[in-house]
Amino acid sequence: MTEAVLCLSFNSSATKVRAIRIPPGHNVPPNMNDDWPALPLASWQKTYDTLHLWTQVIGKIRTARTPLVNHWWNATLYLTGRGLTTSPIPLGNRAFEIAFDFCDHRLRIDTSWGLRRTFELRPRPCAEFYASVMKALAELKIEVEINPLSSELPENIRLDLDREHTTYDPEWANRWWRITVAVHNVLQEFRSRFIGKCSPVHFFWGSFDLAVTRFSGRRAPARDDPMMSEAYSHEVSSAGFWPGSGPVADAAFYAYHTPQPEGFDRAAVRPAAAHYDSQLGEYILMYDDVRTSASPRQTLLDFLQSTYEAGAILANWNRSELERG
Repeated sequence: MTEAVLCLSFNSSATKVRAIRIPPGHNVPPNMNDDWPALPLASWQKTYDTLHLWTQVIGKIRTARTPLVNHWWNATLYLTGRGLTTSPIPLGNRAFEIAFDFCDHRLRIDTSWGLRRTFELRPRPCAEFYASVMKALAELKIEVEINPLSSELPENIRLDLDREHTTYDPEWANRWWRITVAVHNVLQEFRSRFIGKCSPVHFFWGSFDLAVTRFSGRRAPARDDPMMSEAYSHEVSSAGFWPGSGPVADAAFYAYHTPQPEGFDRAAVRPAAAHYDSQLGEYILMYDDVRTSASPRQTLLDFLQSTYEAGAILANWNRSELERG
């Protein structure tokens, strides 16, 4: 075994360090103090795949125990100063909360009656993670049943039986989370410009993306799929960030307008590196084009604002009533 000293804080002025034992040949991500570090999908794909399934377990628990909120907003997770949380989940007159900590790499279950269960986030099959979560909930006398099939993945995976996805590299998990914090802050700033109906900045565990959605106030055409009909019951402009999958082979930002107005795919959007993906029906801006720009914050804001304006203008949104003057 070899040792390395890494700073796990995302604050570049941090002085605290801790020693981490690194297995021989382990690929340690560099520049852990960088707020916009590289996130090559190939380097952390296995950790990403495992973490995706773990967040689905926790997201399904939240969904099962909370009343339906428009557009499935009751199902999402939220960023904290250390990771992701369900926020308080109702349990009669009480509540409990489940949170990922990507600094100390723990999963924590807290209750309003003062009890807590916690365990380490470490390499282990999804089935074992699932069993540990359910055991902890049972010890806390919290009853919950979930559909153990994964959601929104190319193939159905039994979360309670899966032993294929076992990788958890804490350095890559922490890196992804620190990037998500930086993105979250920009999405919050973008959200503040809109005074119409708007979603929180929240994390969708089905597709593993952080997103924010603006609404025109108009109804959208009904869809045959009940889940999609609820999600897109009204006209929206949405944008977000995800580590990549399918036709997008690396981390990227996306933006779309539904229903899509004529000409949206040919709009002039910023920055120049952004492009319309006809397969996805969305504008795509690769994360590397943002992080290597002179100002990642401004580059991302330009993308968010220009793609929103393109859709809002073409769809004739009442912008004077929806935007902060």
